[in-house]
Amino acid sequence: MKYGYIRVSTKEQNIDRQLTAMYKEGIAKKQIYIDKMSGRDFNRVAYKRMIKRVKKGDEIVIKSIDRLGRNYDEILEQWRYLVREKEVDIRVIDLELL
Repeated sequence: MKYGYIRVSTKEQNIDRQLTAMYKEGIAKKQIYIDKMSGRDFNRVAYKRMIKRVKKGDEIVIKSIDRLGRNYDEILEQWRYLVREKEVDIRVIDLELL
């Protein structure tokens, strides 16, 4: 199964660009998880729901690598967790090599 994850950090940011990218990847609306939050509130309710749902062999698509976290350590921690423990693939649209 293919899932999309979208995160916007501020109220001014718009999800449209990320949403359009997910649709171009063929991801159904019900398979796209969206978090809208400020930099101080990093609860990521939708992300946590998606993580509970994904299974070994699934694919998570994100527009850019920074959607996984706020800093390098957090991104690396999430990447390792998803790939090693959950055994899912991650595809970063803006980084075609990943």
